[in-house]
Order: sequence, then structure tokens, then C-alpha cells
Amino acid sequence: MATLAGGSGDPSVEVLTEAAAVFGLLASSARLHIMWALSQGESDVTHLADRVGGALPAVSQHLAKLKLAGLVRSRREGRRQVYYVDDPDIVTVVRVMVGQLTARGVPVAAHRTASRGS
Repeated sequence: MATLAGGSGDPSVEVLTEAAAVFGLLASSARLHIMWALSQGESDVTHLADRVGGALPAVSQHLAKLKLAGLVRSRREGRRQVYYVDDPDIVTVVRVMVGQLTARGVPVAAHRTASRGS
């Protein structure tokens, strides 16, 4: 049996499959931006669309996928749906990744191009 969380051992196939699914969802820059925005605080779809620069229907579809995956939740406030992150560990993963890339100060695409040329 696997011993994780600081121990040794391999995760189960089920855990790896679930992790791959979550990473697949976050592989979309639009969904990643939405998760980043929601990691800063809850928001409705209109404000999220303005913040991430997406069309309202597209942002709604991204939110539906994130909600279906259990990464975000929503609650009704009058006529608005307010979205928030349901999994604080995902917030940590997103913040660490974006923070590391920002700290490097090198665009990822430029890094990949330089790596291929080596």
C-alpha cells in the first residue's frame, strides 16, 4: 500500500488518474486564470469575465467544468451566482506554479524555444 504525504511509495492508479484529470482541467490558460482569480476571492461570472478578459458564455462554460470537477462551488445571492474555490489545496498548487514562473521572469514559451535549440 502506498504511503504518501511525506512518506515513500507510489500513489494508486486511481489517484494518478484523478490528478491527471485535474491537471488537464488546469491546462487551459482560461480556466487557470479563473482559478487564480477565485483564489483571490469569490466572484460572480460577470466580474470574472471582465477580470480574465473572456466572453461571458465562455467563462460560464469554464466555471461549469470546474464546478463539475469539484474545484469550485457556487451559491446564489439574489439573482447572482457567486463562485468560490472549493479546494484550498488546488489554490496552493496554482499559486506555487504561477509564483515560480513569475519569479523566474522568463516567459515559458521562450524557455521552451531555448531548450529545443540546445
